[in-house]
Amino acid sequence: MRARLWWVAGIAAAAGLAAGAWLGRPAVPGPLPMTSPSTVPRPAPPVPVARPGEPLPAFTLPDLDGMPVRFPDQFKGKPLLINVWASWCGPCVEEMPELARFAAKHADNGPQVVGLALDTPEAVLDFLGNVPVYYPIVIDSPGPADASVRLGNTQGLLPYSVLVDAQGRVVKQKLGPFKAGEIEEWVATP
Repeated sequence: MRARLWWVAGIAAAAGLAAGAWLGRPAVPGPLPMTSPSTVPRPAPPVPVARPGEPLPAFTLPDLDGMPVRFPDQFKGKPLLINVWASWCGPCVEEMPELARFAAKHADNGPQVVGLALDTPEAVLDFLGNVPVYYPIVIDSPGPADASVRLGNTQGLLPYSVLVDAQGRVVKQKLGPFKAGEIEEWVATP
């Protein structure tokens, strides 16, 4: 009798393994094998993505007053530093005073700073009421085809900055916040 129970249990286990393989799932409950993030293929972004040396992609976003701002048309002839941020992003908030100092120092001569908020207009206006900056801010909704992705931020992490030359070509892209004094050096070195 015991031998017969073991035989039935063996057949049931084999059937479970076969069914799991057929369904593409592990037969034994538990965690799936870990896969390195670098080996997981990422889907291609649904929009063209700018790379250094390429022209800044054309897009239009509203400013804080709802007026359209056209990239790159409204900024041709002047270098541009686009900083992508959100009101809920701690590192973004920490680097804003540094960006504000850089923007004030180069207001008449040098790269113009534009903040690109991936946020709601209400959240941005509320945030800027507490932490004012005096460079232009445009707003976009986060998503797989937002302006940040078109600027090269395929990982979707913030903050993200792009340096554009006076001819409208992408020069550099940076993921992560600027530290004190880093912007000047980042902009100056090719």
